[in-house]
Parts: sequence; C-alpha cells; structure tokens
Amino acid sequence: MAGLVNNLLILFLVFQNICLGFRSPLSVFKRYKDTTRSLSSECLGSDRPVISLGLSDFALDIRMPGVTPKQSDTYLCMSVPLPVDDEAYVVDFKPHASMDTVHHMLLFGCNEPSSTESYWDCDEGTCKDKSNILYAWARNAPPTRLPKGVGFRVGGETGGRFFVLQVHYGDISAFRDKHKDCSGVTLHLTHQKQPLIAGMYLMMSVNTVIPPGEKAVDADIACHYKRFPMHLFAYRVHTHRLGKVVSGYRVRNGQWTLIGRQSPQLPQAFYPVEHPVDVSYDDILAARCVFSGEGRTTETHIGGTANDEMCNFYIMYYMEAKHAVSYMTCTQNANPEMFRNIPQEANIPIPVNSDMLKMTHGHHEEMKDTDKSSLLQQAKKEEEEILDQGDFYSLLSKLLGEREDVVHVHKHNPTEKTDSDLVAEIANVVQKKDLAREITNHDERDNTMLVRDRIHRFHRLESTLRPPENRHFSLQQPKHGEGSWEKEHTGDFHIEEAVEWPGLDLKLGQVSGLALDPENNLVIFHRGDHVWDENSFDSKFVYQQRGLGPIEQNTILVLNPSNAKLLHALGKSLFYLPHGLSIDKNGNYWVTDVALHQVFKLGAGDKEPLLILGVALQPGSDKNHFCQPTDVAVDPVTGSVYVSDGYCNSRIIQFSPNGLYVMQWGEETSSGKARPGQFHIPHSLALIPDFRQLCVADRENGRIQCFRLETGEFMREIKHKSFGRELFAISYVPGGLLFAVNGKPYPGQAEPVQGFVMNFSTGEIIDTFIPLRKSFEMPHDVVASADKTVFVGDVHARTVWKFASTESGEVTNDQMSE
Repeated sequence: MAGLVNNLLILFLVFQNICLGFRSPLSVFKRYKDTTRSLSSECLGSDRPVISLGLSDFALDIRMPGVTPKQSDTYLCMSVPLPVDDEAYVVDFKPHASMDTVHHMLLFGCNEPSSTESYWDCDEGTCKDKSNILYAWARNAPPTRLPKGVGFRVGGETGGRFFVLQVHYGDISAFRDKHKDCSGVTLHLTHQKQPLIAGMYLMMSVNTVIPPGEKAVDADIACHYKRFPMHLFAYRVHTHRLGKVVSGYRVRNGQWTLIGRQSPQLPQAFYPVEHPVDVSYDDILAARCVFSGEGRTTETHIGGTANDEMCNFYIMYYMEAKHAVSYMTCTQNANPEMFRNIPQEANIPIPVNSDMLKMTHGHHEEMKDTDKSSLLQQAKKEEEEILDQGDFYSLLSKLLGEREDVVHVHKHNPTEKTDSDLVAEIANVVQKKDLAREITNHDERDNTMLVRDRIHRFHRLESTLRPPENRHFSLQQPKHGEGSWEKEHTGDFHIEEAVEWPGLDLKLGQVSGLALDPENNLVIFHRGDHVWDENSFDSKFVYQQRGLGPIEQNTILVLNPSNAKLLHALGKSLFYLPHGLSIDKNGNYWVTDVALHQVFKLGAGDKEPLLILGVALQPGSDKNHFCQPTDVAVDPVTGSVYVSDGYCNSRIIQFSPNGLYVMQWGEETSSGKARPGQFHIPHSLALIPDFRQLCVADRENGRIQCFRLETGEFMREIKHKSFGRELFAISYVPGGLLFAVNGKPYPGQAEPVQGFVMNFSTGEIIDTFIPLRKSFEMPHDVVASADKTVFVGDVHARTVWKFASTESGEVTNDQMSE
C-alpha cells in the first residue's frame, strides 16, 4: 500500500510540473533570475508574457491555453505573434512537456495563422501562407543546444511574424482526470545580429530495396558539396525497425572523417558531433544505413508505413550569416565505387537492449507495472531532464515519409506547388493529422513509393547547377587572317545604371529572356507564376508539372525602352517554362521552352505559332527532339536558325528558315580541360553577322566560344578570370562590342557577379558594370543596342535593369580580314 501511495505521489509531482502555475517561465533560462508569475492551475493561456532579459534579449512563452484532448492522436494548434517588428534571432528553445501526455510538438513560423481562435484543431492547418518548421520536440529525446553565436532569423522583412505551436497528444489515458494541459516552449530571442545562422542537411535514400531474409543490406547516399563552408555540430539518424546502424562521413581527398554513427533503435535525438567537422566546397558527404531483412517474407521498400523502411541522416550545421542556407538535401549516390573504402565501423551494428527499445518505440506498447514504477521513480529523480527533453527537428524524417499525402501533395495537387520551397512543403504536409496512417491498398503503397519523385535532386536546375571540377582557360587570340578583327578603342567608356528608368518596378515572373525588336523596343520573356524548381523535372528530364497547365499570363511583354510603358503583350496559355528569346530582322519572336523541349516562331501580332520545332514534352537528342533548349539565333542574311540545346544535350543545331534540319556540332565536356567545341550547358547565343560567326556562352565552362556560321568550325575562345566559373549570357552590338553577364562567385572565389563590355576583336574587357538599385542575384540574359544601351534580366530578382553609356569616345572599325 505504501508503494502505491508513493507512486501516486510521484505521478502527481510529474503532472504538477506540466502547468505554468507551478513553474516560472524564466526558470528554463538558468543564467537569468527567476521571475514569478501568477497563473491558476488551469494553465490559462490568455497571459503570454514577453519577459525582458536585458537591453536586447527577451523570452517569449508559448503554451497551450489549458486544453483537454478528447481522443488519442489529437493535434491542437495555437498561435502567438512575434512581439517586435524588427528582425530578431532565436538562440535557445526550452520545451515544457511530459512524455506521458505529449507525443511531439512542432513550432512553425509564418505570417498568417490558419485561425484566430485561442486554439484550434490542426486539421484546419497551421498557417494560411508559407510556413517553416522552427523547432520540434519528441518524447524520449534529449535536448539540443545551439552553439554560441548561432541563431534562427525571425521578423524583419523576411522572417515570420507569428509562431504557431502544434501539439500531438498521442495516448490520452493520462487525461482521465480531465486536467488542463499547457505544454509548450519558451524561446530566448535577441535583437543582436548573430554572425552564424543554423540549418539542416538531410541525406535520404529513396530507392533502397531490402530482400526478405537478407542478413545485411546497405543503403548508400553521397553528394558533392557545392556551397560555402559549413560547420557541423549535431547529427541524427532515422530508420524504421529493420535499421541496425547509420553512419555519416565527410570525404575529402579520399579521407573519411566520421560525423556521427548511431543505432536508429536508440532514442532518435540529435547527438553532438564529437570532434568538430567542417565541410568545404567539393567535399563529399556520405552516409550508409545497414538493414537486415531477417524475419520478413516480402521485399521492404522505402516508404511511409511501419512496414516500409527509411534511411535518413540529418546534419545540423551553421554558416556565416551572409552565405547562410537554411535547408539542403541529398538523395543520390554520386559515387558508388567510393563506398568500397568506407570505414569498417559503418558495417557493424550497435547492440541495443530490450528496455531501450521499449522507450524508443512509442507509448502504445505495453509495459509491466514494475516498469512503469521504475520510470516514475526515474522521472522524480531527474524531473528537470524529463521536462526539458527536446529533439530539434526530431520528426522531420517522419514528416517526409510517414504519411500518404507526402506524395499526393506533389503528384495530385500540382497547383499547390508553384512556390517551391521544400521546407515550406514539409510544413504544409505536417499541418494535418494521421502522420503514420497505415496503407493497406497496394496501389496506394505504390504511390507512396513515389516520394522519391518529390525530393529528387535538381537535375541541371538553373539556380543550383555546378560543374564537377575546376577548369581554367586562358584567352585565345584569333589567328591573323582567320576571322581576326583589328580594333582601336579611344576615349573614356563606362556603363552605368539608368536610375530614372521605372522598369525596375515591373511585376514580373522569373525573367529568362530579353531582346530588342526592329523598332528598338525592349521585349521581355518571363515565366509568370511558374517557376523552375526541384519538382519540375524527373531524372529523365521529363516535365513533372503538366497539371499546372500553361502559364495563364502573357509571357512576352513589349515595352517602350525609355519609360517602360507596356506597348504590347502576347504568349498567354502557350508556354510552361520559358527560357530563350531572340527576334529576327522581320520582327518575329523565336523562343524556347525547356519544359516543352520545343522552339517556337511567333509573329508579333499572331496568337498561334508560325513554326514549332521539337516534340512537345518529349526530351531527346535526335534530329527531331530537343532536351531543354536554351536559346535561338537567326542569321539576318540567310535566315538560317541556330538552336543551343541545351541543359541535357551539348550541341548547336542549324535549321533552314522553314525548320528543316541542316547540321549540328558540339559534344559534352570531358574530364579535365574542356576542349574547343565541347559544352557544359550552351546557354546563350550571339550572332556576329560582321564576321559570319556564332558565339556561344558556354555557361558552366565559364567561357565564350565562337564558330563559323556556315561550317560550325571553331574560331576562337574568350575567357577571363573575372568571369568566374559561370558565364550566363552574351549580346553583340554591330561595330565591335560584346556584352556578357556572369554568375555568382563560387566559395573561395572573389569574382563578383557583374556585367562585362568587351572589345570583340581582342577579347579585352573594356568595362564592367553593376546596378545601383537592388543587386544582381542571378542575371540570366543581356541585350544591348547600337547606342550602347544595355538591359539585364535577372531570373531570381525577377526584374530588368537598364544601363546606359557615358562614353566620350568611340570604338572604330579600322580593318577587317576574312
């Protein structure tokens, strides 16, 4: 009897500490003084104080307003506004929850909660706009601490203005007494700018198959890292019940450095990286999951049910604020052969005792009374540790895989995917219930397996594609007598932004192409409400968002170049993903669509195309197909049409004026130094009628290659160190000037993104230019007129800049030889 009374007393003490009335909000920040707060035992949520922690710091308490869930697996949400307007940084999280009542908590950031009620059923959603997961807590997981100087941005111009708390009440047997729950989290925020911003890197296998009875099956993941340096400080592993061990490594120059290794059957928390690990540009991140199919009678696939499997390795990192990326993924195996050298430890399972398995695998499993008593005694002894257990991002693997509509959101509701932010997608998925709903229908299971389609790597995606290695070139001077053009440049010459031009404020989609018509009007080709993102194409370059339909806005806009007034518009309901644009001497528009894999000729006043090259939505590499064609150039003398093809082909194709195939040249860049005629994304074309040459912006090789129009013979290469490693677009002005724009610098490189003016004859850079208003983000196309007015379109900034010449001299044509 005495033992029963003691157990009841312990149970009372544990539940007593759930409510605010028994704990000070500031007690979670032990370096600050306790601040008392008078609340009833009902945990009233109407008083949610902001507590000053000094001149720049404050605490924000976010708690459920005294709720009593009525059935198991209930999801309840509530919101709290960010109490400041300017930018702040979350530098610490302290959860308040008992594992006996709460299965997990998620904290979202957004600008408009789904409800204005004090709390609501999360089946209504969490946020009306895009939401991001800021924090997650899961039962049986230890706390995760952010390193000093590391924070998450909120508020200001870009951060969310509301916090939305979602609490999943799993087994509600603890609520038999009808008590009120006020689980939640206290945030420590500061106005002091944090030099380091935290983020997460998810490595995830999407195609592993585990044969029945197989003793050991490996799932390997590896990606080249192509960003600024990041520093790793915590890791987490996740599989279902067949996983034995998961290991993650950084591979640099063939050397394997352990990030973390753990059994996925232990509490799936974030564990600290024991020895500091940094990841730099061109390192490889590699992970291996070891499974056993013993005890299974059928194949086990990656999927969302308890009978499927997952292989996830999470890495928490921080980066310098100016280079910070909040979320990255890797779902491929870029180098299977290297796993022959993986350290042997990655193949050795970590033993786990049965008691730990009970703690790990959910609250619905039966426990003996003695086990419960033991747990309660441990809870009293280590009360603070239990109440403050927290697993930052602990549920992301479950959110990515363990529900059917992870697939259906992408596959059957494509209209919801126009804003392609993977983090936002995860947040949208977890706004609803039934995270681990069983799938009994085999067809539904097959759809669930298509989760791999939703997060496959960006195949040649414009904004993230990087070449596999460094390549350096020197400027090749044309041989005398072979297309050389001697020029003399005199006087001062400079290009500056025309700051009075109002076109910068136009509301545009992703700006992919620019051109000037015969009247010298500016023509813009943009993507309206469509975007090119990770969901646009599968691994075979087939467009995956046909359900969006063609762009409903006019995609071709004709503007007065002086005042940006709209003169004409066309292209509605014709295109899916616009890319290149050029205009022939008769005023016809020639455009490419990378989703349709086609080239179109349109008259300025026609609603239907005059000519179509390629087969709609069918990528290919023969005479009748393109694969994401990038640009078009039309010879003003012969009318011949040249197409750069493209992202997944490496060639230039010539057609007759009426669209008949004539010839092609070019090949994919081989390993080592890129040779003449090899391309790594021929991205932009400039026809040089004065010399009967066609120049190509060889984007990922960071160079310009020029060829003889009639034969495709290589004539010359122009390359400068200041180009960096990407050269996006070029434009030629009769009289001897070549204009170009490059891409953002690579990590460790100092070359800025900018525009270039070159003397075509010598390849010499005469001038460089950048905007004064806003900044170049990803300048995608450039076009220049005879009076040296220059327009630059930016696919990320979704804007067009105008630049003008301030020269006092001229580039004169002294001598030409052919």
